[in-house]
Amino acid sequence: MGKQSAWVAIQKKRWPLLILALLSLFTAMLFFTRTSFDSCATNSTSSATSNSIVINNNRFGEEEKDKFTNVQIQSKAAPNPLDFMKSKLVLLVSHELSLSGGPLLLMELAFLLRGVGAEVVWITNQKPVELDDVVYSLEHKMLDRGVKVLSAKGQKAIDTALKADLVILNTAVAGKWLDAVLKEKVPHVLPKVLWWIHEMRGHYFKVEYVKHLPFVAGAMIDSHTTAEYWKNRTRERLGIKMPETYVVHLGNSKELMEVAEDSVSKRILREHVRESLGVRNEDLIFAIINSVSRGKGQDLFLRSFHESLQLIKEKKLQVPPIHAVIVGSDMNAQTKFETELRNFVLEKKIQDRVHFVNKTLTVAPYLASIDVLVQNSQARGECFGRITIEAMAFQLPVLGTAAGGTMEIVVNGTTGLLHPAAKEGVTPLANNIVKLATHVERRLTMGKKGYERVKERFLEPHMSHRIALVLKDVLQKAKSHST
Repeated sequence: MGKQSAWVAIQKKRWPLLILALLSLFTAMLFFTRTSFDSCATNSTSSATSNSIVINNNRFGEEEKDKFTNVQIQSKAAPNPLDFMKSKLVLLVSHELSLSGGPLLLMELAFLLRGVGAEVVWITNQKPVELDDVVYSLEHKMLDRGVKVLSAKGQKAIDTALKADLVILNTAVAGKWLDAVLKEKVPHVLPKVLWWIHEMRGHYFKVEYVKHLPFVAGAMIDSHTTAEYWKNRTRERLGIKMPETYVVHLGNSKELMEVAEDSVSKRILREHVRESLGVRNEDLIFAIINSVSRGKGQDLFLRSFHESLQLIKEKKLQVPPIHAVIVGSDMNAQTKFETELRNFVLEKKIQDRVHFVNKTLTVAPYLASIDVLVQNSQARGECFGRITIEAMAFQLPVLGTAAGGTMEIVVNGTTGLLHPAAKEGVTPLANNIVKLATHVERRLTMGKKGYERVKERFLEPHMSHRIALVLKDVLQKAKSHST
């Protein structure tokens, strides 16, 4: 009560400063923990998909799998599951250093390993020729946290790879680094390589990227769907066999959970964002939070939204005004596609109901301000979709495509509603929008169930436990090979 009273007092006295401070804080916190925007992104009600690890040759017995899946959050005094990595030398190789999903997720792992005393070295294989503000900033943030940053080429990179206890390649494209830099030393390094794959797109299946994949210690993938896709695709298209493959679901950072569970912060952010959008507190917001691109399905979402407005009007339903918010706009990157979106809005005369927000890593204010998250990724869907579990942490129901990792997160009818991908999903999504707009209690219940599901399996300690099991196994293999 004392903490809440203090917040209220500050709000009344220093409203503008508080808003500025909050937004600055969230920017700093989420700068390293947000990985949903470019995430590569089995019905989730079945017991099979609740497992958090899949290994091709089934080395872990069912008892071990169950123990792994049902990770119990222990007290702060309990040992960190990654403590065994203390003093280990870990080389992280990323194909790029940017504000996209893969690099930020690898940075998050770097900080978790540094937190237990591991020696962590970072290499970026593809860097812009000219000085880049994003690369400069991210590198210095890593240096501040004790992560060493090396050039991708040169003897230091080779020596570090040979000395390292563990080498983690991030994304399929990072595989180009092996031959380009290590050359004849590649066979010496492969037995201690863990390949962390996030991609779902077909153009990543090139021999020059993944020809060494069968010979590494293991592959770690974010969802069962993606793991199965890689297994089948590499066999059928490239004629190679996947190594032992681990499925590790991601988890929300402690920082994001603190914001999601602070009712006062959420209320302040909700009011501020809605005011900036020109949306009243009682209106309903359905938002899609992804980098704007055709693969993320913003165009189909807008068609569904327009259709839902027509349904409400035709059936004369009594609902608050509903709005669509698209967070992730970048006219410079997707000029043609974004122009299509805006032309559609103008053509259908719904510009007072549709709001575009520029791409940002500070998604907490928007999660605090909306009522429903729409995860409309197309084709094979998201590899995992970090934004989905972040929205569930904010007690938001999710309307998602029945594809990819979303099916392993959202329990259809319980924590959200699923619809088909592609054009076939436009009308079902419109119907689902109307369902949640007209049933307040159902919307709130789904949000609560989603939050409970996050607390059960999608927190940072859960992810740490899952990754710890993988790292232990890979280290044991590397040790066995060396002896």
